[in-house]
Amino acid sequence: MRDEVVGRVVDRLESIRLPHPVRVGVDGITAAGKTTWAREITGAVQARGRQAIHLSMDGFHHLRAHRYRQGRESARGYYQDAYDFDALARHVLEPLGPDGDLRFRHRVMDLATDTAVDDPPSIAQPDAVVVVDGSFLQRDLRRLWDVVVFVDADFAAARERGTCRDAAAFGGIEAAALAYEQRYHAAGREYLAQVRPAELADIVIANHDPTRPILRRATVDNSGSVHDRV
Repeated sequence: MRDEVVGRVVDRLESIRLPHPVRVGVDGITAAGKTTWAREITGAVQARGRQAIHLSMDGFHHLRAHRYRQGRESARGYYQDAYDFDALARHVLEPLGPDGDLRFRHRVMDLATDTAVDDPPSIAQPDAVVVVDGSFLQRDLRRLWDVVVFVDADFAAARERGTCRDAAAFGGIEAAALAYEQRYHAAGREYLAQVRPAELADIVIANHDPTRPILRRATVDNSGSVHDRV
């Protein structure tokens, strides 16, 4: 079932023909399953013989001093300060868009060491599909995405997955669960309320049970615009 959904999403992306790479944002709350979906979509596009590039917002965080300036536990701080969307636009979305030079960067910082990096740029093929996963992708950047995939997961399911995944980093399950409730998912609730990202997205995947995902909406025309919603 999951492979079928991946295939249907890639069918839509494959149908898009633009004079520049197709810029795909994979959006959703923390631990919704965005990175896994982005990797699978990228791999499926590559398997069909088209260049596909996977980038993560992990490489476009602000440095720690900026991220935590409103407090380590602050939900508002996570929502407002975690990601450097200006850098993503400047180094990825704009150069890969209309009139861009196709030169892009994979990251601007190393999250593990909390240091800025200045890696040399890569060059994308004009017909590439570039897939970026992260949270809050439609808050400030909606105009720069050609297609947005929203991975929809309820908070309880995402929290269970996320706390198991991140328990070691937080010093245990209870600490991870508290961080999710107070910071990451509190910020996610603010995003859902303010932006209503599932309504703005072109493709919506219900990922409450990752073994049985449901494609809720996935119809775009060859210019990247939605022309039918189900």
